[in-house]
Amino acid sequence: MIQPSPMHSSAALQRHDRVPVKRWQETPFPSRMLRYRIGLWLLPLIFGLASCNLPRSAETPQPSLNVTLAYQTVEARLTEVAGLNPSTNPSPLPTDSGVNTPTPPPASATSTATTLPATLAISTTPAKSCDQAAAGNPIDVTIPDDTVLSAGQTFTKIWRLQNVGTCAWTRSYAVTFFSGEQMGAQAVVFLPGDVLPGQSVDIAVDMQAPQAAGRYQGNWKLRNANNVLFGIGPNGSAPIWVRIVVVQTVTPTVTVTTPTATTPPSTPTATPPTTASGSATLTVNNALNLDNGQITSSGGDLFYQTNVNGQHLLIPQGSAQFAIYGSSQPGLSNCQAVTMGSSPVIVETLNSGTYFCYRTDQSAFGRARLADFTVDDFSITLDYLTWSAP
Repeated sequence: MIQPSPMHSSAALQRHDRVPVKRWQETPFPSRMLRYRIGLWLLPLIFGLASCNLPRSAETPQPSLNVTLAYQTVEARLTEVAGLNPSTNPSPLPTDSGVNTPTPPPASATSTATTLPATLAISTTPAKSCDQAAAGNPIDVTIPDDTVLSAGQTFTKIWRLQNVGTCAWTRSYAVTFFSGEQMGAQAVVFLPGDVLPGQSVDIAVDMQAPQAAGRYQGNWKLRNANNVLFGIGPNGSAPIWVRIVVVQTVTPTVTVTTPTATTPPSTPTATPPTTASGSATLTVNNALNLDNGQITSSGGDLFYQTNVNGQHLLIPQGSAQFAIYGSSQPGLSNCQAVTMGSSPVIVETLNSGTYFCYRTDQSAFGRARLADFTVDDFSITLDYLTWSAP
C-alpha cells in the first residue's frame, strides 16, 4: 500500500484547491434575454420558409424545401424560448397536413363579380322583320285560281295582302312581276296608299289572257322602297300568283243581205211550224236529239262531255252543225243565214242567255239558249226550238 507522502499534507491540498479552473467551465449558459432574441431572429426564417411553399404560376415545377421539417425545428426552438419566458404566449402553428393549399389572392380593386341568371329565358317566337306580308281574307278578291277566260279577254286581278311586319308600306312600295306569264300587265304597279303594320290592302293589276288555249300562271312579289323583293309565307319568300285557263271560242259569221233599189223587197215567207221545243237539262255524257227533244246517252244532235283539261263541251253529232249567235234571239231567217260548223263549243266561255243556231242531222233549223250552267254538278239547261225541215 502506498502511503501518502509528506507532500500530500493538508496544506498541500489547500494549495491545490487554489489552482485556477479552466475558462470554459466558468462561462455560464446564455441568459434568458439572449434566448428570447434568438427566437425573434428565427421568425423571419419562418415566414421565408412559408413563402417558399406558396403556389407558383404555371411554370416548370421547382424542388421545394421540406417545410414540415423546418416547421418542426422552429417550433421546438420557440417552445424552448417560451419555456424560458412564461409571459410570452405565442399562437400555436398550424399542423402541416402535407398538402400544399394555395392561398386565395386578395380581391383586386378592379375585379368585378358576374352574377349568372338561374334561368335563361329562351324565346321561341321568331322576331318580326321590317317587311313581311301575309295572305288577306280572301287573298284572291277577283280571278280565283283556274278561272276560265276567252282568248285575249281582258281582266283585273286583285290580291288582298296584310302587312304583318314592323314597317309601314308607303306609296314607294309596289307589286312587281317575278316569273311565269306576265299576261300583258305592267311589270311594276305601285301601292294605292300607305299600309301600316296590321292593315290590309287590295292591289289591282290589269291583265289580258293569252291568245292560245291553255293554263297560264304569273308569279308576283312585293318590292320595298329600296327595290328589295319580299313575298308571303313563314320565310317571306313565297310569291303571289294569278292562274287562268284560256279557251278558244267559235266566232259566228253572220251574212246580212241588204236589198238594193233595183231589187224589190222579198215577200216574207210564212214561218214553218215547229217540230220540237222545250227545255232540256244535260249532265256530262248526255246527248240531246233536237228533232224530238229526247235525252239519250249516245247519238242525237248534241253531245255534252268533259275534255282532258276539265272543260265542258257541246259537240255536234253526225251531220248536225251549229254556231253561236249572240245575246239577241234569232229567227228562222237569221239561223238560215249563219255559217255553221261542227267544231265543239266550250260551255265555260258562254254567258247565261247566249243564243246559238243549229241544224239537225235531218236538216231542220232551230235555235237554242243556254239557260243555266250549274257548277255543283256541271249540268246545263238548254231552251230549244226546232222548225220543221223545208
